Amino acid sequence: MDDIRKNYRPWDAQQNCAEVVSPRDALPEGDLVFFLIDSVAALDLSAFHQYYARELRGQPPFDVTMMVTLLVYAYSVGVCSSRKIAAACERNLAFRALVGNDPPDFRTISDFRKIHTAAFRPLFVEVLRLAGELGMVKLGNLSTDGTKIRANASRHKAMSYGYMNKEIERLEKEIDALLKEAEQTDAEQDAALGSRRGDELPAELKRREDRLTKIREAKTRLETAARAAGEEEQRRRDAEQAEREAQGHKRRGKEPAPVELTPEDKTQTNFTDPEAKIMKQSNKGFDYSYNAQVVVDSDHQIIVAAEVTQQANDKQQGVPMGRAALDNLAAARIEIAKGADEKPQPIPNTADTGYFSEKAVEELEAMGFDPHIAVGRQKHHEASIATVQEEAADSGTAKEKMQRKLGSVTGKLLYAARKHIVEPVFGQIKSARGIRKFLLRGLKKVSAEWQLICLTHNILKIWRRCGGVAPS
Repeated sequence: MDDIRKNYRPWDAQQNCAEVVSPRDALPEGDLVFFLIDSVAALDLSAFHQYYARELRGQPPFDVTMMVTLLVYAYSVGVCSSRKIAAACERNLAFRALVGNDPPDFRTISDFRKIHTAAFRPLFVEVLRLAGELGMVKLGNLSTDGTKIRANASRHKAMSYGYMNKEIERLEKEIDALLKEAEQTDAEQDAALGSRRGDELPAELKRREDRLTKIREAKTRLETAARAAGEEEQRRRDAEQAEREAQGHKRRGKEPAPVELTPEDKTQTNFTDPEAKIMKQSNKGFDYSYNAQVVVDSDHQIIVAAEVTQQANDKQQGVPMGRAALDNLAAARIEIAKGADEKPQPIPNTADTGYFSEKAVEELEAMGFDPHIAVGRQKHHEASIATVQEEAADSGTAKEKMQRKLGSVTGKLLYAARKHIVEPVFGQIKSARGIRKFLLRGLKKVSAEWQLICLTHNILKIWRRCGGVAPS
């Protein structure tokens, strides 16, 4: 019986390799890359251009609009490494649509991102302004939350304060021994060969001295941080004691232990990114991370504020994030709705229990927010928020007032919406785009990278809203 085979479509590998492919013809008409080519060019990029206005020497750099569009597109599709971006510029048709036949190398991309860290904040505001003009920011419910994103730091490049002291002592002994050995060698060679320069350091001595210097610097950082934290704790205790004395009350319970101004032996610091902190991850493990914060508008999940902190908990973040949101809204010229008395109406602001404190509630209300912050953790088998008994609105403690507010019909609806306003944003960034780790190091640079990540989130929302057509 003859071998019967299915007929296949014609395939000529050599001919395919010789084909000239146009990105405009090959990619869909509403592709994200074409949307960005049109829309980014219409944004105010003066913050990026200012750097080159100060330096007119040398070869012409790559076009600023092209480089900004390249970074925005790369982060939008989850390609963040400068080496991966450079490789995509050679192999990916969408990236080729941006750079053409003159792609930048990875070092150029990396340097551009580092040089222009300060310009990403104005760019974030520019994108927010665009979202506001399209009616995508309604301010019906601004929801605040944070997520831990891993730092570009290895746990194996860290050392505890207690081990530092032992390592410093060991290295000092080894350096002394090497110096004595070098002196003895010099004396023997002087006796045998006469005078010599004698300024050469043995390689092993140089390595140990460099290591000793780095450990001492890290030790000083830990001591400075511990001293600052201890002094802050002492000020807090003194203020509480002064308040008790003014009210004629005595301290309950036993006296607290004296404030420590030196680090505990187990306190660690990292050598690759000293500003990163050990934080608990969602998988119950611990890693060097930053706490990335956002404030998200309810209507289209537009991020109106994006900041990064080194503090693992969110207790102190509600007020700074509220202030950042108001600053960005003002800079983006997004107006807050006014009442009949022409005064701005309070903006609902929802957050989980990690943000609750009496001081935070007071300050948010003074800034023009209507905070709805959970006062305690909710168990899985309980209803979302139980309806509480009606009482006078101004009676009870701040915690009791907030509990009654969240128990009202409006309060329950606002707080329940938080789960589909802010929490999906982190899923879209970390799971859909795969951005789970910062590439830059240091709080200042990481904050700029977070602004870039969040502005690309907003860009994607605008792109989907516009159906791939850049707004005019």
